Amino acid sequence: QVQLAESGGGSVQAGGSLRLSCIVSGYTFSIKSLGWFRQAPGKGREGVAHIYTSYGSTTAYADSVKGRFTISRDNTKKALFLQMTSLKPEDTAMYYCAADDRWYRTLRADDYNYWGQGTQVTVSS
Repeated sequence: QVQLAESGGGSVQAGGSLRLSCIVSGYTFSIKSLGWFRQAPGKGREGVAHIYTSYGSTTAYADSVKGRFTISRDNTKKALFLQMTSLKPEDTAMYYCAADDRWYRTLRADDYNYWGQGTQVTVSS
């Protein structure tokens, strides 16, 4: 099994920054893809960013966060990060990290098998 644990959420004013972290543990050598998702109240889960566990730093982002969010990983620490800058009130959501065993560059929640419990991000205007 694979376990994921997010941290780093909090409350920030619009224009501010936060850095989310996700520690991946368990049967980690099978993991090929990592992603960040978010879910606002009353809305579906939205893919935010994707990165492979190897093959350099190829990434993918939702249009809504391009240029503001950066996904990265530290394989030695088995950690995934999401640096969020220029935050907007519409970025308010529960943020989840996710992992999957396939080499699949995707922002669809259904394509990920493993999920963390989430960390709340609140951006005030």
